[in-house]
This record gives sequence, C-alpha cells and structure tokens, in this order.
Amino acid sequence: MAVNTRADRADEPEFHPYDHPAAGWGAAESVTRFLLREGEPIAGPHAIMKMNHENGGFDCPGCAWPDDRKGLRLDICENGIKHVAWEMTHKRVDRDFFAAHTVSELSGWSDFDLEDQGRLTEPMSYDPGTDHYVPIGWAEAFELIGHTLRELDDPGAAAYYTSGRLGNEATFLYQLMARELGTNNLPDCSNMCHEASGRALQAALGTGKGTVDLVDWEATDALFIFGVNAASNAPRMLTSLVEAHRRGAQIVHVNPLVEAAARRAIIPHDFTRMATFHATATSSLNLQPHIGGDMALVRGIAKAVLEEAESNPKAVDAEFIARHTAGFEDYRTVCTNTEWGEIEQQSGVSEADIRRAARIYCDADRSIISWCLGVTQHEHGVDTVREIVNLLLLRGNLGREGAGPSPVRGHSNVQGNRTCGIDHRPAPEFLDRLARVCDIDPPRAHGLDTVGTIDAMHAGTVRVFLGMGGNFALAAPDTGYTFEALRTCDLTVQVSTKLNRSHLVHGRRAVILPCLGRTERDEQRSGLQQCSVEDSMSMVHLSKGMKKPASRHLLSEPAIIAGVARAALPHSTTPWERYVEDYDRIRDTMAQVLDGFEDFNRRVRLPLGFRIRQPARELVFRTPSGRAEFSAAPLPVIDREPGTLTLATMRSHDQWNTTIYSDDDRYRGVRNLRTLIFMNAGDMRERGLSQFDRVDITSIARDGSTRSVRDYTVIPYDIPPGCAAGYMPELNVLCAIGDVSTQSDQPIMKNLKVTVRRHD
Repeated sequence: MAVNTRADRADEPEFHPYDHPAAGWGAAESVTRFLLREGEPIAGPHAIMKMNHENGGFDCPGCAWPDDRKGLRLDICENGIKHVAWEMTHKRVDRDFFAAHTVSELSGWSDFDLEDQGRLTEPMSYDPGTDHYVPIGWAEAFELIGHTLRELDDPGAAAYYTSGRLGNEATFLYQLMARELGTNNLPDCSNMCHEASGRALQAALGTGKGTVDLVDWEATDALFIFGVNAASNAPRMLTSLVEAHRRGAQIVHVNPLVEAAARRAIIPHDFTRMATFHATATSSLNLQPHIGGDMALVRGIAKAVLEEAESNPKAVDAEFIARHTAGFEDYRTVCTNTEWGEIEQQSGVSEADIRRAARIYCDADRSIISWCLGVTQHEHGVDTVREIVNLLLLRGNLGREGAGPSPVRGHSNVQGNRTCGIDHRPAPEFLDRLARVCDIDPPRAHGLDTVGTIDAMHAGTVRVFLGMGGNFALAAPDTGYTFEALRTCDLTVQVSTKLNRSHLVHGRRAVILPCLGRTERDEQRSGLQQCSVEDSMSMVHLSKGMKKPASRHLLSEPAIIAGVARAALPHSTTPWERYVEDYDRIRDTMAQVLDGFEDFNRRVRLPLGFRIRQPARELVFRTPSGRAEFSAAPLPVIDREPGTLTLATMRSHDQWNTTIYSDDDRYRGVRNLRTLIFMNAGDMRERGLSQFDRVDITSIARDGSTRSVRDYTVIPYDIPPGCAAGYMPELNVLCAIGDVSTQSDQPIMKNLKVTVRRHD
C-alpha cells in the first residue's frame, strides 16, 4: 500500500551531495522562503522572538531540546520556525471546504496538500450518506462521544491515544478520564519511539529518564552521539555541539549515515561567524556501524576499556563500581569472552576505529552518551541502551556534573506525557496516589500500547479510538493493516489543528474536534491560561500562547477533554468544569499525585521553571538491588542474508514527524523527491542499478509475509554495505504489525529486511 505524502511532483528530482555547514545561511534562506510561502513575513518573526522564552513566551511545538539557560534571545531553529509558521497560517479548513470535497476525493490528495489547506475551524462529523464531513456543535459532539463510551459493555473497548503535543495539564486530565472510565488503554507515540530507553533505564538505574541536563552538556569532556540526526531532529543541539568543540571537548558521532550535524555548523545567532561564513567542527570522530550494530560497537569500547585497565587501573572507576553497582563481574566476563572478530562482524566497524573511540572515552574525565531512535527501534533496543549504561558505569560517569545518559526525545512534551500519567503499564504507587487524591478507583490491569491497540481494533475488541493530536494513521506501522483497523471502529475521534490522513481513515462514525495551537491565546473564565511542558532533560516550564486563535470555535485541549469526560461520566465527582476555568487547579491536583511536582504552581513560575528530581543523578537507585545494575546480555546475532538489505526509516530534513513541508532534504542533497531509497554504491552495482533508477522494495517479515512499495528512486549514498535508508511515513507500510521488539514492544522501523529489484 503506497502512501502519497509528496508536496509537488512537477519538478524533476535532483541529488547533489551536501557539503555545506549545518544551519548557517542555508537555514536562514530556507526559513525566509518558508515564511513568505506561508504568508507570515511579519507575524512569523514576531513569534520567533516569543518562542522558548519565559515572561510571556510559548514553548516551541517542535522538538524537546531544553531551552537555553543563559538568556539567549534567539534560542530557535529552522524546523521550529517552520513548525510555528505552519500552525500560524492564514489558510482555513471550514464548513465550505468540507461541503466542496468528499472524503473519497480527499483520500486521493497528498498528505502535504491536506495539511496545506490550513487550520480546522469548527467541530465536524462524518456523514456516511453523503461521504462529507458536516458541522456539529460542541455539545452535540460531546454527547455523541459520551453516549458511545457509556454504551460500551467493556471500558477496554476504547483506546485513548496521545501524541507529544499535549501540555502536562491536558495530559493529566486525559489519563484521569480514561482511568475513571475504567481502562489503562493509553497508547502513545513513545510506544513507537523511546519505549526501549525507558525500560532499559528503569531496569539499570531505577528511572525511565536520562540523568543529565544542559549544564552537564556544557561541562562534559566527551560526547558520544548515537543514532541522532541532530541538524533535523534536535537542531538546537547544534549550539551545544559547537560550544563543546570550541572548549576542547571530544565529540564522537555513531550513525550509519554521516549526517550534516556530524561535520560542521554555523549557528545563526552567532552573527560574527554568520557574517564571515566561519564554520565550527562538530565532530572529532565519525563511526558508521551497520544498521543494528550499535550494541556490538559499545561492547567493543567497553572491552577496550577493560583491557586498558589491566595495565592502567585508573581506566575503570573501581571505587564507584564497588560502592554503587551490581553485576560487574558477570559483565566483565561477558566482555572478555566476546571476541574482537565477532565485535567487528556484528558492528561493521574495525577494531582500530573502536579503539580510537575507547581512547577518547578513557582520556575524558567526564562523558555523556546520547542516543535517539537509531538505537531504540530495533529488536535489541533495550539491551543496546543497557550496554550504553554499562559503559558509563565502568568509569563512574553518573551522578556528577558533565556525565551520564542523555536520550534525545523527539516531540516537545512526549516525556511530559509519560511523566503525567500516559502509560499503559502504570506503576501501582502512581495508581494508589491517583485513587486517594482524585477519589476514583483506577483499573490495575495493564492496558494496550500502540501496536496492541491496532491489533485489538483489527480484531473488533477495541471499537472506539480517541486520538489526542498527531496523525496516528500515518505514524503507525503496517499502514494497510492500520487503515483496516481504524475502519472497523464504531467511532473514531481526532483532536487536531489541521486536516490530515487520520481524518480520512475513520470508523463508521467519525468526529473531528479542532483545538487551539500552542501559539494561540487560551482564555478561560479566570483569564489567560498557561500550560506546562517537560523537555527531554526533565525541566518543566510554562508556555503561554500569544496569537489570536484561528477560529472563535476552537477549544483548548483541557476543555475538550473535560467536555468528553462530563458527557461520558455524567455522575463523576471530578470537578471537570472547575479545572478548565483555571489550570492552576489542575496543577494543584497534579502536585498531590505526581512524584516530583510538589508545590507545582510556585515552582513552575520560577525563572526557567524547575527540574524534576532524578534520584539516579544523586546515586539513589530504585532497583531491586538498590544499586545501578550492569547487564550481561549476549550480543544479538545479526542475520544478513545474501541478496537482502537492512532498511532504516527516517525523516527528511524538511519534515517534522508526519508533517511534510516540501519534497526536499537539503542536508542529504535531495530535491523534489521523497519516494526514494538511499543505497551503498557497491550494493547498487551488484543489482545493476544506477542513480535515479526505479526500483521496487519488498520487506520480509518475521512470519514470512511480504509488503512492497513500487517505483521508488535509487540514490547512491555513503552508507555501509548491506544497509539502506528511506523516509517515513511512506515506508512505514514495510514494517509488519508483528515485527515488534520482544524487549520493548516497539515496531522495529530501523531494522527492516528488504529486497530491492528494478521496477518493471
């Protein structure tokens, strides 16, 4: 099943390897063109000056990189500006638009064209008789949803999905509603992204989060960056990389593709270097493992460190290991028994290069290891993250400034969603506090995650799907299967700002509920409201919209959730209306339920907010042993069958999650093309392929089933032999619903076995 996301098919594709610095004038030019295209040459720059700042600013709705700690007035990036301008567009999708276009017609539009129509303006309900969405009042919409939920014979027949766009207050209300209704079916985007990180860190350190903050990035001696395309996925990280290199820190990038951020950059707010075109290096060493070879590479670094310790005892921190860890001897035995030949074969990196990385690690007094989806979206993602923690523990790189694990979260509040209760496997302690404070009886059985929800919809056991933000139909794996699953539902509800594919792939009944964007003013009975968000380093701060809403009919996410909850739970004693009148009341309740949110309303109003306490940073480990746990997992056996490639899906640069801004990927040198596959030149020659040849790509699932996309374009790229890459969401179709990690239940979207053949 092919998915059409392309923005413009008129121009011929181009490919020219990109050798310019990341960010710099390329980013400035791209932003200028984008603001002009969106008709925001004045409001856009004004919003830029309000983004990611205290005292009346709003938090960027893009990535989760922490805000600058030093009062920087331009703590922004190219993708953040595009994200804001995309939300602030003057274009509108109103009742006249829906009257002019059937759902069947819109289903043939590209995903770019759907979102490019502009902001949704009022609630809409699907009319199967005419195949149109038609207007519906808020009260009627709430009653339709509430009645459907009340009539379910099992609370588990509904699922409540969350993307990372929700603020903490709406998140808390959403999980409260689901649990008061009687289910823990709270799938979220973390199930597809960083579930492996949370499970690994919880097992190793007793916390599901990283332990470092931005101050640590400013103090570290060495940074190891695994599976992160920083220039596109966390562009403000470039500032930290540039500053680290200037002060002499070593930076090692580990990625099958050498991305632009792993070479050099010019930071746009560094006006002197912008004026002189003076770039700064962002890397000391680039390592290109096979896709899925990261664990073996980290094992190799650890093995080299332990070998160094035989002649130099200071290579490992024996005192730290003895006082604060468990399982070291088993891990040392595993490292000793892992042969270099196996490490080289599994990682795809030479022993010499691994020892170079180990030398950097041993010479650094303080090291941070950071990673993203290139590590987690694999069968062995949990073991790989635990291997990263093993390496940190060897030299005591935990619980002190400039050291520790640092996962890079993708969406702006995805970590806050999990902190505030979006978890299909909630901790008993959390449920106990929720029951006591909110006077409800929350269910104790685990609920469904994202893949489990899709399977249950497909089987007919989940009949109602509520999507709070995002574009579930495109973000999920096995596109055809997911589409079928959504269409079996009695009711699908999407809370959204813009038209997207999930509105067109719907149940027998469907409702679109339009909400305020983060840039917009949220006026409630007590006045202008602020929501809070948590960044990827556990800082919680306020965000206040500054722009007039796109329509007078829009409601805030807390108001929408409260409206649904009151309709579905007419006898609830939860003060839904009072919560919406003043979000401080929500925060007062959250302060009693959530660990680390004590005195929430005062602390969140401090300059830059507050950081949630991390016990592991203080060397307090909530593990069974009370210590940091080494893992002695064996290296996975990576099966590379002749004639097959390992394919990883990824974003293009001009894209944010499933939102496509254009068909260009500047940092990889591609223009006017998304339906492509990047391949090693040698692999292309073996198949008799040349640049721009057309091919069919077929994935082979664990159960032997196959899925294909056809008429894709081949681009030669610097990627290890046997590896290939292409864009999500187009290639999500290739990930079978059953191809999930047995360790994390995540879809293995970075490790698909495929064949590539010339298109007939």
